[in-house]
Amino acid sequence: MCPVAVLTLTATEVCAMNSFILRVACVVLWLPGLAAAASTAQRELADVLRATPDAVNGEALFGHCASCHGADGGGVADGSTPRIAGQHFRALAKQLVDFRAGKRWDFRMEGAAEKHHLTGPQDIADVAAYVSQLTRPDTRGIGSGEFVEKGSRIYAAQCQSCHGANAEGTQEGVPRLAGQHYAYLMRQMYDAVDGRRPALSRLHSKRIAPFDFEQVRAISDYLARIGWQGGDSMQTAAPKPHPAP
Repeated sequence: MCPVAVLTLTATEVCAMNSFILRVACVVLWLPGLAAAASTAQRELADVLRATPDAVNGEALFGHCASCHGADGGGVADGSTPRIAGQHFRALAKQLVDFRAGKRWDFRMEGAAEKHHLTGPQDIADVAAYVSQLTRPDTRGIGSGEFVEKGSRIYAAQCQSCHGANAEGTQEGVPRLAGQHYAYLMRQMYDAVDGRRPALSRLHSKRIAPFDFEQVRAISDYLARIGWQGGDSMQTAAPKPHPAP
């Protein structure tokens, strides 16, 4: 008869094993919920895209958004709130749907996008259409300017194949990045790498993860300075925040 091997574990090893089992269990439990959210979001987005937007209702609904994003949709130069004016309709609609479905996380937006404020696909279509037609304001948050040329080169090599040569995005839903606030862009890149933007494709985190802090600053500063109303001015017009990664 073969001897039975006895596995002896230390207390630390037992804790580590239990922690691993718990993490696996959480993932197993979490996956069906994520799949259900994705299915719900896909159906709602399809309904939004089929709707005929009502500009009058969209303007009324935007009154609630203006408390954070500003009456002109310009956001805040320190990056705490993004500029949404002039963003593509499909990109706006998808983000609202993702917040409602738990596929994107921000406690303010989750509350703003809930059914109490946006009752359904028609409301989402209305407010997204209104915001997409707002004039892109000239308020902006930019960086120090020392890495702009480097940022231009990195963007051309890594990002423009999807977001466009001028970071203009597409009507099909690829978001406009040009003119977005510097600090907000930085935060979103780190969120993508850290898994806080689960709806983003793995391509984003795969491309962004190797960037060091200087490279993230470079891309963000470059994008913040292009695509402004009346030309691609590179003049400093706002504070220069330097958020830590």
